[in-house]
Amino acid sequence: MNSGFTHITVLLEEAVEALAVRADGCYLDGTFGRGGHSRLILQNLGPDGRLLGFDKDPQAIATGQALAAEDGRFVIVQRSFAELGSEALARGLAGKVSGVLLDLGVSSPQLDDPERGFSFMNDGPLDMRMDPSRGISAAEFVNTASAEEIARVFKEYGEERFARRMAGAVVARRDTQPFERTADLAEVLKVANPAWEKGKNPATRAFQGLRIHVNNELGDLEAGLDAALENLEVGGRLVVISFHSLEDRIVKLFMRKLVKGEADNMPRNLPIRHQAFEPRIKIIGKAQFASDDETRVNPRSRSAVMRVAEKLR
Repeated sequence: MNSGFTHITVLLEEAVEALAVRADGCYLDGTFGRGGHSRLILQNLGPDGRLLGFDKDPQAIATGQALAAEDGRFVIVQRSFAELGSEALARGLAGKVSGVLLDLGVSSPQLDDPERGFSFMNDGPLDMRMDPSRGISAAEFVNTASAEEIARVFKEYGEERFARRMAGAVVARRDTQPFERTADLAEVLKVANPAWEKGKNPATRAFQGLRIHVNNELGDLEAGLDAALENLEVGGRLVVISFHSLEDRIVKLFMRKLVKGEADNMPRNLPIRHQAFEPRIKIIGKAQFASDDETRVNPRSRSAVMRVAEKLR
């Protein structure tokens, strides 16, 4: 299935190199998208290697199924990577995974297709769900949630300074006409935002907050990181590419905590085993960003941050 919208994989070579792919290893691509990372991983695998892909998006799943038909080493499942633990257990891979790759955020086909409702750049149905068959749409949320809840989403997930004011405008307008289209909501948010940032649509942060909330992106990330750690084999790699500060903060704190060991978070004077002082991972290199050449070709890569860790125990 080809949606007609192209996607340029961010940090393609760098991410797969960071996985340190072993020919006979088993790898999980937690965000298959349009398969850029997966295809390169498969090129580095031998005949006994395996790759399991996850995605919630039905168009991504269709692309993954086509790849699976071409290459028997690859399998795609329509699940969030937050569920990789139960999927690994069902497939006999618990604790045996050689590497996990998470390329977070929204793919270009999702952003560019007005019918998906992710973007205010082109008018479309106000949906924003990565899996349109599950959960509530953005329209259902803004048309039914309280002003306080909408403001919380704008502020916590969109980091919007004027969250309360913009949420109030949404609630006031929906009382006369419910929201159904992205352009309609964007216009109301734009008018309610009193301080426009140069070069940025005034609705940008609120739309980000809605998308994160509708898809439970931060909750999935926290669950997915825990599941990845538990299912990696010793020496296995975790590679995470983030696209905004909220995601990157979660990844950075997760890795920092595991480098320090569990004892770092325990009360003083509490009797604990020596093992609790030992780190569970080591961080590989520094945070990596897209090159100037990559950002010129793909401006959406400008905000990408890649962090890599290796499991020690």
